[in-house]
Amino acid sequence: MNSKHLDSEKLYYAFVSGANRVIKHKNELNRINVFPVADGDTGTNLTFTMQNIIEETQMKGSAKETIGSIADAALTGARGNSGIIFAQFLNGLHLGLDDEKEITLSGFSEAVESAVLYAYKSISNPVEGTIISVMKDWSNSLRLLKDRVTDFSQLFTISLEAATQSLQSTRKQLKVLRDASVVDAGGKGFVCFLEGITNYFLKVEVEETDYVSADVEFKDSGLHSNENTKPSHRYCTEALIKGEQIDLEMLRNNLLDLGESLIVAGSPEKVKIHIHTNHPEILFDRLREFGMIIQQKADDMLRQFETVHSRKHKIALVTDSIADLPKDLMDKHQIHMIPLNLLIGDNSYLDKLTISPSYLYESMDDAKKYPTSSQPTVKAVESYLNSIVPYYESIIVITVSNKMSGTYDTIVNAAKKIKSTGAKIAVIDSMLNSGGQGLVVLKAAEAIEKDVEFTNVIEIINDTIKKTKIFVSVDTLKYMVRSGRIKKYTGLAAKMLNLKPLVSINNTGDGIVIGKALSVKANTKKMQALVREITRTKKIVSYSIVHANAIDRANEYEQIFSPLIGRTPEYITEISSIVAMNAGVGCVAIALTTE
Repeated sequence: MNSKHLDSEKLYYAFVSGANRVIKHKNELNRINVFPVADGDTGTNLTFTMQNIIEETQMKGSAKETIGSIADAALTGARGNSGIIFAQFLNGLHLGLDDEKEITLSGFSEAVESAVLYAYKSISNPVEGTIISVMKDWSNSLRLLKDRVTDFSQLFTISLEAATQSLQSTRKQLKVLRDASVVDAGGKGFVCFLEGITNYFLKVEVEETDYVSADVEFKDSGLHSNENTKPSHRYCTEALIKGEQIDLEMLRNNLLDLGESLIVAGSPEKVKIHIHTNHPEILFDRLREFGMIIQQKADDMLRQFETVHSRKHKIALVTDSIADLPKDLMDKHQIHMIPLNLLIGDNSYLDKLTISPSYLYESMDDAKKYPTSSQPTVKAVESYLNSIVPYYESIIVITVSNKMSGTYDTIVNAAKKIKSTGAKIAVIDSMLNSGGQGLVVLKAAEAIEKDVEFTNVIEIINDTIKKTKIFVSVDTLKYMVRSGRIKKYTGLAAKMLNLKPLVSINNTGDGIVIGKALSVKANTKKMQALVREITRTKKIVSYSIVHANAIDRANEYEQIFSPLIGRTPEYITEISSIVAMNAGVGCVAIALTTE
């Protein structure tokens, strides 16, 4: 294709061709991903970014407007270090173009140069030998070529050689790449993008890809097996925020102390943030001050690393965030967690990941509109299960009671598609929540630890469900009223009488009120009587105590029930934000399993 000018149509199809080329190489990009964290997801992250470009971009009247649409789609869909840097590059390219309907060779070169500078500015600590270096070297070649070539076909063909050479140099620039004998995965993704564009100009056709195969994860090659590459910060955290006149530099400086690999990309109206941190909840506390949070992610890089390099078992155990288990027990048994969603005002959060209990409790008391919750999407669950399927012989998922949440149905639907490929997955309704669900998950983890076979683990889980109960002491009914769990007039009557209800879950998974008292002390005595009655006919083999901002009451429960049961609890922990939202601040519960 001989073209001295790049119009909207040519630019659109060239960039779509480039995006498809990246998707084709997804598995290879995952395989060589060793920097900044060897979590094998660069290809996956870039695929998300590219698919959003393909699905959301609109061809506009001018080339600049079309680049603007591409840049906006990339920013919205950007994931991971390389994806967000790439999106920032495209945003810089859009800002660097003039308003002419078509782009000249010289204009394109100058816009790319400004785009590279824009991308550099988004990174708190740019590292040479990565995607940013390849972008810079490619830009330099464009500057040298723009007055020597006759059309865009020549410009991309010749400059691609410079980008490829730059990519090969990345292994010399970074020791971790040299030791692994690979090039930078993000840099290779950018070169793939340029290859797709070049092929479009040479063949005058858009490079196609297979979207089905793009969703298939790779099997680990052992490339990332070095234990020293374990992530120094646990969560790969991302957010997209919207606002008015957001100061990107101020935002960046406000987040620097939270971790590493910080990227702040976008415009004063829409910003994508990426950071590796141990405290995603603090990140989102701060982001609320800058704008409305419209998108978020907090991937557990430690669990990802363990899954690929140091998994303990052949069965993957997965639960949702309603199961209340301390993080140390989750880590000990390498239990995977799928978070539910909370909506507070206009902002959405991931349960147990991106929201602090203090902010939730404050919102429960002060928000005009009471917080709500929702199960994860089928797509999110599919993505999570797909990421672990290649590394385990089978997967067991234990969910919150189906009567309390649509999470069970969502996970069943997500698992159907994955099971059709031959994967061995069981999804089990615990018919419990909170500490009760936690005890069931813990029992399953202990069975898997003993190398019990898949079908036998399922039998143990189902047997444990039948033998597990949870009793919740609710301090006040006002939260249940606000959350819609009980009718307003019932709550008002209870408030007038100062009733302290005792709540449990029946054998079908429905929440029920099993007693009422006029004081916390009387409520505790009722709880004692319930547990004592159980011990008369059955042996309690394990129990847990969970609470919502009520550690003193939880410790009191331990002093009361340890002598009564004859053992200390398996654990004491704060409950899920979603459970707290429904049961209320100050609640405390005991969950127990009998022999």
